[in-house]
Amino acid sequence: MVYCGGLENRYGSSHRGFESLPLRHFFDFVVNFWIKLLVTVVTVGVVFGILWKTGQVARLSAYMGETREELKKCTWPTWDELKGSTAVVTVFIGVLGACTVVADLVITMLVRWLNS
Repeated sequence: MVYCGGLENRYGSSHRGFESLPLRHFFDFVVNFWIKLLVTVVTVGVVFGILWKTGQVARLSAYMGETREELKKCTWPTWDELKGSTAVVTVFIGVLGACTVVADLVITMLVRWLNS
């Protein structure tokens, strides 16, 4: 670090060259981006290779295939059944919310009565 006229110069000289240009910052950003991208791709590739070598990818593939076959055996609700179930759940949530509010009011009143 060089001090020139009381100011710190991090570039080691009083020369204002390529380092002071906005292009240099853009260049650093692009290089850092590509290095990070390359490291990420290599890391994912190595992990995938290890999983492939140990047979984990084949196990995952078999699991996904079996899951797909089981889902084909399921019976799915019709649109009307789905709307009816949604209405029941919505009403139940409203009733449960109302019960919670009433219970909260009763407990609050009880605590206030005990404190007075």
